[in-house]
Amino acid sequence: MTGAPASAAGGSGAKPVRGGKLGTAAVNQASLWNIANILTMVRLLLVPGFVLLLFHNGGYDPVWRSFAWAAFAIAMITDLFDGHLARAYNLVTDFGKIADPIADKAIMGAALVSLSVLGDLPWWITGVILARELGITLMRFWVIRHAVIPASRGGKLKTLAQGTAAGMYVLVLTGPLATLRFWMMMVAVVLTVVTGLDYVRQAVVLRRRSLAAERAAVGRTAEALNEAAGSPGAVATDAGAAGVTDAGVPGAAVRVSGGSTAVEPAVRARDGAEAER
Repeated sequence: MTGAPASAAGGSGAKPVRGGKLGTAAVNQASLWNIANILTMVRLLLVPGFVLLLFHNGGYDPVWRSFAWAAFAIAMITDLFDGHLARAYNLVTDFGKIADPIADKAIMGAALVSLSVLGDLPWWITGVILARELGITLMRFWVIRHAVIPASRGGKLKTLAQGTAAGMYVLVLTGPLATLRFWMMMVAVVLTVVTGLDYVRQAVVLRRRSLAAERAAVGRTAEALNEAAGSPGAVATDAGAAGVTDAGVPGAAVRVSGGSTAVEPAVRARDGAEAER
């Protein structure tokens, strides 16, 4: 698509500018019923429809499996457009933030589980892919306070490989095409594992940097208090006195003595707990 109707921008009639940036008023008026969210809802509705078509007539009818493949293909295509449209035309909504990743995982999960139930796809492949997706989702919540892990090119390539391989398994293929889909699925599994490990590495690095920045901020605050007191060797706080706390932890007072910063036991205990995690 090269444009979006005025109603898709929340009914304001505002035209999107180059780069997809609108004024604050237009952004705030983004409607739930915009084109991006509609595509996401269509993908959600296609999930049960895809499963019904795949299992119709015993699950091995080539015609019905072709219909199931068409539903799966439409769902994967809408995944390519809804997020792009939401960002390009400032149609991002809370519903879209929640529903889009759910729809992505629902259609792929439904395809993998259904194919394994029919005996077309080994359960270990389904388990590896679903475990990775669930693990990365939980990990994003683990580091969300510190940073947001951006989508990588490897992750997008992984999604493309998974969609292509799963779609080939939905169709009734024989001969060389059946061999090709097996190797395509192996490529998808490798990309799934490799990109999953890369996301874990990014999460650990981002979290460590964030914690280091927090500790550095505490040190700078202590130095500022020391300078404000006008006495480099003065004790800024005591255990029962008011002091600077780390991340809002009561009693985590900062002590400045002899021009150096010493973090009180509560702060050290917090850092130790973070390191153990």
